[in-house]
Amino acid sequence: MGGRLGLRWSVGIHGLTPTYGSWLNVNAHWRVLTLSVDMPTVIVATGNPGKLKEMQVYLTPLGWELQLKPTDIDVDETGTTFMENARLKASEVAIATQQWAIADDSGLQIDALNGAPGLYSARYGTDDQDRINRVLRELSGTQDRSAQFVCALALARPDGTIALETEGICAGEILPAPKGTNGFGYDPIFYVPSQRKTFAEMSDQQKETHSHRGIAFAQIMAELRQLTLS
Repeated sequence: MGGRLGLRWSVGIHGLTPTYGSWLNVNAHWRVLTLSVDMPTVIVATGNPGKLKEMQVYLTPLGWELQLKPTDIDVDETGTTFMENARLKASEVAIATQQWAIADDSGLQIDALNGAPGLYSARYGTDDQDRINRVLRELSGTQDRSAQFVCALALARPDGTIALETEGICAGEILPAPKGTNGFGYDPIFYVPSQRKTFAEMSDQQKETHSHRGIAFAQIMAELRQLTLS
């Protein structure tokens, strides 16, 4: 079931009029009606509350109620690309819950490392610092520092078919040493030339706009607004 959103309307001589703010004076000439509007539920195919919050940043304008996937649903990410994994997660969670489901899969690709860490970005070390150190060590003495962050998004219908998908790419380069204190993961060493900052030097709003995830949502938002979820 979806959530409920309450709307208030004034009923008077001019018919129904939407009213915002506090109701201080309600007399015999006016009545307050409360209308309930169903908010469609969409399952975010992750058990990570942090990922849910990231999705909410972009999807709040759509009026969807986002929920984490049930903890007993596990999806094997057996795809060979980010998009294949995003499709798998969205489709399997949608079928298991009989709800619309959205999933993303993302990671860092470094040209000089033949696309690594790629699908293994989150498993390239024991923690963020270890992963950064490994990348810098493997790039030691390498002039080509070009890289890109990729975010694949997929939205699945309750029957598991994919309704929409897209892939956002943010081009950049790997710095020889970390810069900035914001963000997480590889953010301190991923430099975006167009912004003259690493992800870790950007404000939250800048990163939401210029990151691979922000680019992916910008590409698909117009289509998401046109969807009728039922």
